[in-house]
Amino acid sequence: MQPTLLILAAGMASRYGSMKQIQGFGPNGETIMDYSIYDAIRSGFKKLVFIIRKDFAQDFKNIFEPKLKGRIEVDYVYQDLHSFVGGYKVPADRTKPWGTAHAVLCAKEAVQEPFAVINADDFYGKDSFQKASDFLNKECRDDLYSIIGYELAKTLSENGSVSRGVCEVDKDNNLISIAERVKIYRDANNKITYEEGDKKYEVPDDSKVSMNFWCFAPSVFPFIEKIFGEFLSKNGHNPKAEFFIPIIGDRFITEGKGKIKVIPTDAKWFGVTYKEDAPDVQASLNKLIKSGEYPETLWI
Repeated sequence: MQPTLLILAAGMASRYGSMKQIQGFGPNGETIMDYSIYDAIRSGFKKLVFIIRKDFAQDFKNIFEPKLKGRIEVDYVYQDLHSFVGGYKVPADRTKPWGTAHAVLCAKEAVQEPFAVINADDFYGKDSFQKASDFLNKECRDDLYSIIGYELAKTLSENGSVSRGVCEVDKDNNLISIAERVKIYRDANNKITYEEGDKKYEVPDDSKVSMNFWCFAPSVFPFIEKIFGEFLSKNGHNPKAEFFIPIIGDRFITEGKGKIKVIPTDAKWFGVTYKEDAPDVQASLNKLIKSGEYPETLWI
């Protein structure tokens, strides 16, 4: 059973206003997502599931279906506030989706095989997809999931601070915990620093961080559903509360359900945290194209 790639794109519409305005970075207007899909196909993924908002479905299909036809099986899942809430009454003032873990749960009926999850607007690099594909094909089990771990130094922005999930790993490279660190940046002494309250802490350049590239077996769906029910009863009244994938990873470990392997990659992540990052993303892609990593035109 060959793996599936789940792309979290439900939040994109709110950022761009319309799918028609989706930002192109490649020489022919390719989006960051195009490069992820290209890497997934050449790494052996056979199915692609987009998690999107229903009201943007047609725009989305118009962009991606013509170029992906015949290359990979494509399916669509809609993240809806009322999906998987059971008998819970969604508060009237709740407008934003429930978060990334809920988005994954919405794909429960569409995915029956080992799968990877990525963000739509992050560039992960070929090495990451190949390692994820190898793990999903050879190692993934109900008691063994994984996360692709990036070197912190390769995920910073020169245009401001970033937030990253810094991974604590054991001697066997299994995840112990993920700590969300906000305001991470290089200080005047070239040291990577994060702020918490009024204090500053140094973090090693080679610390492994999560960029939301996870690998799961389908057994994760009932587990997410159970924890989502608990999340709603505790936090559902808070209009800003979000149900994130790291919550699932943390509970999977602490409840003794299994292990999460941190698979290191030397790939350089990039994305648009700030609008000023866009030229850097374009330059990084051009460099990869010139080096032969990607063709000038992805979809011929």
